[in-house]
Amino acid sequence: MSKRDYYEILGVSKNAGDDEIKKAYRKLAIKFHPDKNPDDKQAEDKFKEAAEAYEVLSNPEKRQRYNQFGHAGVGGASGGGFGGGGMNMDDIFSQFGDIFGGAFGFSGGGGGGSRGGRRVNKGSNLRIKVKLNLEEIANGAEKKLKLQKFVSCGTCSGTGAKGNAYENCRSCNGSGVHTRLTQTILGAMQTQSTCSACSGEGRIIKDKCSACHGDGIVRGDDTISINIPAGVADGMQLSVGGKGNAAPRGGINGDLIVAIEEEEHPELKRDGMNLFYDCYINFADAAMGTTVEIPTIEGKAKIKIEPGTQSGKVLRLKGKGVPDINTYGKGDLLVNINVWTPQSLTAEEKKLMEKLKESKNFHPNPGKREKGFFDRMKEYFE
Repeated sequence: MSKRDYYEILGVSKNAGDDEIKKAYRKLAIKFHPDKNPDDKQAEDKFKEAAEAYEVLSNPEKRQRYNQFGHAGVGGASGGGFGGGGMNMDDIFSQFGDIFGGAFGFSGGGGGGSRGGRRVNKGSNLRIKVKLNLEEIANGAEKKLKLQKFVSCGTCSGTGAKGNAYENCRSCNGSGVHTRLTQTILGAMQTQSTCSACSGEGRIIKDKCSACHGDGIVRGDDTISINIPAGVADGMQLSVGGKGNAAPRGGINGDLIVAIEEEEHPELKRDGMNLFYDCYINFADAAMGTTVEIPTIEGKAKIKIEPGTQSGKVLRLKGKGVPDINTYGKGDLLVNINVWTPQSLTAEEKKLMEKLKESKNFHPNPGKREKGFFDRMKEYFE
C-alpha cells in the first residue's frame, strides 16, 4: 500500500510555515491521542501517521528532500521515519512531547475538521514512467519531458471569468463556509461546513470564460526538465512538486509522480548497490594467468587473472557499483570467474588432453586456501 502525502495527512499546503505545521500536528495528535482513544487501533495508526508526517516536515533538510523526491527521498517506499513501526509511542512522546504543552487535554473553544477560510482548489497529480539505463541510474540524469496535461487557460489567465467578472458569494458572504453554533452539555460548540453555493471558494463567476467555460484550465502541452538523482531503482517513485495538472481557477498545481523503469544492461546485473559480471576464460588462461577486459559503468577496464585461478572465484572491484540514493556510499562490481570447459574436441585436441590428464599437476588437489561454494556464498552475504 502506498504512503499518503505528508501534507495531506496534516491538512496543510506545501508552502505552510513551521508554526502552521506544528499547530496542525498538535490538533491531530490530540484528536487521536491514545488516552482519548483507548484500545482503538485505527486511532493509534493515525496518531503514528501524523507523527511521521510531522517528523519529516518539521525538519528543513528532510522536508526539502521530500518536496523534491517524495517518500523515496526520506526512506523510499519501504518507509523511513517511523510510520511503519520503527518508532513506538514512547519514542513519539519523547521526541515531540513539547507539542502537547506538558499535559494532555483540550484547548479552549470548539472546532470542526475545517481550518476555515476560502477553499483553494488543487490540481490532480500526473503520473508518468521514465526509462533509465544503468549508466543514467549510476550517475543521475536530467530528462526533458513533453507532457499533455491541464494547463492554466491563457484567455482568462486561469481565473475562469471574462475580465475578472467575479462577485462575492451571497450565501456565505465570501467566507466559503457556513458557521453554526450548537448548544451541548459541554457548552457552545462551533461547527463549519463548506458553502454549497460556491463550493467553498467564496466567490461566484458572473461571466464565464468562453475558452475554458469557467474552469480556468484547458488541455495543453508542457515541456519540463527534471533531475533524477543517482541510485534510483526500478519501481521507485519520485515526486516533483507543482508540475502536475493545473488547478481550476488559479489554485495549487498538482504534483508530477515519476515512476522509474530500469532498462536491463546487456552484460551487467544489478542487485541493490552492487553489480555482477560473469567473466568466462579458457582453461589455458586459468592455468597460466592472463589479463582480460570487462565492462563497467565508466567503460571497459582490464583486470588481472592470477595463474591457477579456479572457476567460481569472485573478484571485487571496490566502488564500481551504484551509489545509494540516501547516502554517499557506493556499491562494488563483483566479477565471477568461470573457467570454460570445451564441449567438443577434435582428434588432435583429445590426444593432447589424454597426455595432460596423466600429469600430477592436473589431478584435483584443493588446499585449505581454496574456498568451496558454501564459504564463497557466506563471504558474499557477509
